[in-house]
Amino acid sequence: MNIGIDLMGGDYAPLEAVKGIHEYLHSGKFSKKTNLTITAIGNRDAIAPLFTAHQLNHIAIIHADEVIGYHEHPTKALKEKPNSSIAIGFHLLATQKIDAFISAGNTGAMLVGALFSIKAIEGVIRPTIATIIPKVSGRTGILLDVGLNADCKPEHLDQFAVLGSLYAQHILNITNPKVGLLNVGEEEGKGNILAQTTYPLLKNNPHIQFAGNVEGRDLFEDKADIIVCDGFTGNVVLKLAESFYDIACKRNLQNDAYIQRFHYENYGGTPVLGVSKPVIIGHGISNAKAFANMIDVAEKMIETELCKKIQVSFKAS
Repeated sequence: MNIGIDLMGGDYAPLEAVKGIHEYLHSGKFSKKTNLTITAIGNRDAIAPLFTAHQLNHIAIIHADEVIGYHEHPTKALKEKPNSSIAIGFHLLATQKIDAFISAGNTGAMLVGALFSIKAIEGVIRPTIATIIPKVSGRTGILLDVGLNADCKPEHLDQFAVLGSLYAQHILNITNPKVGLLNVGEEEGKGNILAQTTYPLLKNNPHIQFAGNVEGRDLFEDKADIIVCDGFTGNVVLKLAESFYDIACKRNLQNDAYIQRFHYENYGGTPVLGVSKPVIIGHGISNAKAFANMIDVAEKMIETELCKKIQVSFKAS
């Protein structure tokens, strides 16, 4: 397997990306891997000295002399900067030169690239992105969508539930994951039109284990492993959780074991679920640990053949 990494994406690029590769290759996670290759994508002049300093000269570098900035229009930038690290990364992924692509660069460009370079899996109406939800019990759940689809139809949320269930089973190792619909009340019939019309779809979906409606107070409890909502709501919840961690740090509470689980670096990035190849999008402020964890997620997605499992699931439905 070959994992491509954009070394020019992120506020601390390329140093933290290089350090992340080094951290992963010297971790217990990598020690058991014999068939993993990493391909670095970025400006050779900037990367080569860092690779030498971190003893990574054995890693291939694909030169990219352009970078897509955070404030650039995603679609326009991909067209006008074909030699950018993100554009080259998606070209390598689409032509099967790499098996997964990771970047902490322009999120919009990563999403556009995922949707138009490698395409959605047949049957998937809209791909989605998810975030990890730390449970008070120590378990782990996911919330989706968290920003890719601000406006959704019931059919989209129904598919998010299936995509989330497959990710939870094969990547998070959750057996028979329970799906909840984020709502303003527990009873069937509660909520806005989207929630009311989504409920019966989830209830009658044979591919998931539906646990009913969940409220905001249930997010960190074990009522549901997967919580589905539209991307507008999910992004608000995500940003609220991030601010919760920031406030905890300012109040010197970050050493609490549960609070620590809210730090983005523990999870690295979010996968784009529903596209035909593994694509991992990292936070703009990703550090070495975050990059190492992104590599770990990409490796698991390749090893478990998650994208193929999603393809089979949607072909059968």
